[in-house]
Amino acid sequence: MRTIKGIPPGDIQRMSAGTGVQTGYEQKTITVEEKQGQLKLVASFNGDGDSVKINVTLDKDPKRKGYVHLVKGSLEVNGQKLGSGDALMLSEESLIHISNGSDAEVLVFDLSSN
Repeated sequence: MRTIKGIPPGDIQRMSAGTGVQTGYEQKTITVEEKQGQLKLVASFNGDGDSVKINVTLDKDPKRKGYVHLVKGSLEVNGQKLGSGDALMLSEESLIHISNGSDAEVLVFDLSSN
């Protein structure tokens, strides 16, 4: 008999990989009691409430500018720490990497270089 492995019901999984990036993997089980009759946080920037931890990376044409405005909370953009109300202009960057967020609401703009 052949055993097929996969993600069982009730589990969540985060996997990331790419050229030049170390593979990231995380899997957690959400019990029926944890989700029955209520909302359950399953993914967040910092793993709050036993959620899986995610980061956000957006590809960007390096000829265009990127503008990131953090409305509230805290996070890092391309390794630079931002707090509520902070903004960051990016130029000659091929990606915008958002990580280590806490209670963050963020706006990201892709702008013409003119």
